[in-house]
Amino acid sequence: MITSTTFAGKRYAVLGLARSGAATVEALLASDAQITAWDSREEARAPFSGRCELADPLELDLTGFDGVVVSPGVPLNTHPIKPHADSFGVPVIGDIELFALARPELPPHLVVGITGTNGKSTTTALVHHILASAGRNALMGGNIGEPIMAQDPIEPNENGPGVYVLELSSYQIDLTFSLDCDVAVLLNITPDHLDRYDGDFAKYAASKARLFEMQTSEHIAVTQAKYWWFDHKVGEHAGGKYLEVSDDIFYQSQGMPRAIAVSEQHRWPALQGPHNLENVEAAMATCFVLDLPANEIRQGLETFSGLPHRMERVAERNGVTYFNDSKATNADSTAPALAAFPPKPTARVHWIVGGIAKEDGLGKLSDLLDHVAAAYTIGQDGEMFAHAIEPAAPAHYCETLSNAVSEAHGAARPGEVVLLSPACASFDQFKDFEDRGQQFRDLVYALGEAA
Repeated sequence: MITSTTFAGKRYAVLGLARSGAATVEALLASDAQITAWDSREEARAPFSGRCELADPLELDLTGFDGVVVSPGVPLNTHPIKPHADSFGVPVIGDIELFALARPELPPHLVVGITGTNGKSTTTALVHHILASAGRNALMGGNIGEPIMAQDPIEPNENGPGVYVLELSSYQIDLTFSLDCDVAVLLNITPDHLDRYDGDFAKYAASKARLFEMQTSEHIAVTQAKYWWFDHKVGEHAGGKYLEVSDDIFYQSQGMPRAIAVSEQHRWPALQGPHNLENVEAAMATCFVLDLPANEIRQGLETFSGLPHRMERVAERNGVTYFNDSKATNADSTAPALAAFPPKPTARVHWIVGGIAKEDGLGKLSDLLDHVAAAYTIGQDGEMFAHAIEPAAPAHYCETLSNAVSEAHGAARPGEVVLLSPACASFDQFKDFEDRGQQFRDLVYALGEAA
C-alpha cells in the first residue's frame, strides 16, 4: 500500500468504507494517522472495530481534523457532509488527493491523469498496456482497477521512471486539489452526471478543467482540438504546453504522420470504430510525451485486448456474435457502438437497451436507428425506449435482461449481432454495470456451445 510520513499524527475522518474507503483507512493507519471511520453498514465497519474510532463524522465536532475523506459516490452538492466540514474549515477530499500528498516520498515516477465523459477506461488501460509492453513499470488506478492507496508504490527501472496511469472521473477531481499530473489528458466533454452539478453543464465542464488547473506550467496537457472550451481552458492553465492530438504537425514531428496512424486501425482488433480512434490518438500522444518510440507504441496497439464490458466480444452462437458493452451508461457512450455496424439496408444489430435513462429521449441515438435491425428494451425506462425506437425499427419491451437475450437469440440470424449497449445506468436491476455485463455473459454462455 501507499503510506507517507505526511499523514503521521494527523486526524482524518473517513466516510464510506467500500473498496476505496477501506483502502484509505488501511493506508492512513499504516502511516500512523488518527482515524475516525464510518459506514452505515455494520459489515463494512466490522474490519476496523478496535483499530480506530468508529463514529459518524456528521455527528462530530471536527475541530482539529485535517480532512474528511469521502467516496467519489458521495454527492457533494446534496450531502450534508460538505457544509458540516466547511463549518469547521476542514477540507473534504478523496483518496486521489491523499495519493497526491504522498507523492514526494514515493520513488521517482510520473503521473498521467485521464479524464473525459467517455473513453476514460479504454484509454487508461491502453496507455498502461503500451507502457508495460514497452518495458516501463506502470500502475493503473483511480476510477479503474484497485484503489490507488491499496497498491504498492512502483519503482523506476532501466527504461525510465515508473508511471501511474490514473482514470479520473469528475467526482474524483472534485475531491482533489494537489494532483500535478505530468501529463493530463482530456478525451471529450458531453452532458453527463448533471444531477451532481445542479443540472448545469458548465459546472460539470469546469470540474473536468480542474485537472489542468492543478498542473504546473512545465507539465503537458493533451486534448482534442475540436473541444474548443477546453482548448481555451487548457491553454490558460497549462502555460500553453498542450498538444492537440488531431494536429498533423504533431504526428509528423514524431515520425508517424496522422494519415498512417489512421490507416493502421485495422491492425488493432480491440480498437475498432471512430470513438476508439480518438482514444488511440490520445494514448499515442501521451506515450510520445513519455518518450516511447513509434514502433513500441504500434506494438502496444496491436496487442491490446480491450476492456471487460466495453464492446467485449462474449461469444458466437449459431453464427450470431454477442457483444457486451454494459459500460455504455449514456447515449453518447452507446452511439459509437451502434455506429460501428453498417446501417440499412444491411443493418444487423439486435440492440438491448434500457435501465435508468440519464436524459429524456434518445438524444444522438435517434440518428443511428438505421443501424438497428431490432431493439429489445429493459429496465425502468424500457417502455420509453421502446416507444422512441418503434417508428424506426421493431422494438420489444422485454423488461428483464434474461427476456431480452432470449428474444434476441430467437430473432437473430447468422452473420448478425446481439449488442448489449444500454445507454443507461444499471441500478434499477443490477448492482452496477459490471454486474449487468456479467449477467449478460452468463446468459449468453447458457445459450449453448459456440458455433
